[in-house]
Amino acid sequence: MQLSSLQALNAARAARQAAILITDLSDAHDRVVVEGDTVEGALGAELKQRFRSGKSGAVEIDGRPLFLNVHLPPPRIVVIGAVHISQALYPMAAIAGYDMTIIDPRTAFATPERFSGVDLVADWPEDVLSTRPLDRYSALVAVTHDPKIDDFAIDAALTAGCFYVGALGSRRTHAKRVERLMAQGFSEAEIARISAPVGIDIGAATPAEIAVATLADVIQAFRRRSLSTAGGEPA
Repeated sequence: MQLSSLQALNAARAARQAAILITDLSDAHDRVVVEGDTVEGALGAELKQRFRSGKSGAVEIDGRPLFLNVHLPPPRIVVIGAVHISQALYPMAAIAGYDMTIIDPRTAFATPERFSGVDLVADWPEDVLSTRPLDRYSALVAVTHDPKIDDFAIDAALTAGCFYVGALGSRRTHAKRVERLMAQGFSEAEIARISAPVGIDIGAATPAEIAVATLADVIQAFRRRSLSTAGGEPA
């Protein structure tokens, strides 16, 4: 690997950006493409698929044998609310390969006894997220029903471009949430990114079923996420 490619990969890793090391197997020349870079033609289409799947492998493009080594930041789920849904969601998320953090300032809920082995932070989202910011490889799931706790995190998730933003609540609850977000200056298109009620509609009734629906929604959003950035067109 060329030194410039190694440096580019390290920079992408430090910034939690996805990158693909493209090696031409005919001459060993390599280069790095970061998610959001513009790449045209058949190679660009192949890179899109690899960024979404996360799978490395060999491919022939325009008669050139290439190996695409995909480096994705570990996706993570940040849950606002140490509730029954969160208790069910954590083991499922771990099995699916997602790191998960639960944030809740209510110390009666956010206890080690209820969440053994979980990355649990008993503090306000605004304090936690100031030192552990959300990014494009984060999913935000807000389930407290309390706007004093949920709203800041939802605002931060929309601003950070999280690949998924979901919030628990009825249509009436969400309508009030929309009013508050619009007052904060968010557009209708930005607010429409919120999955509310949270999760895929499978008729979920119990906390465990809502957790299944939520994780399915997160996975779908991750695999179908936009690959564009503010700086340009998708790769």
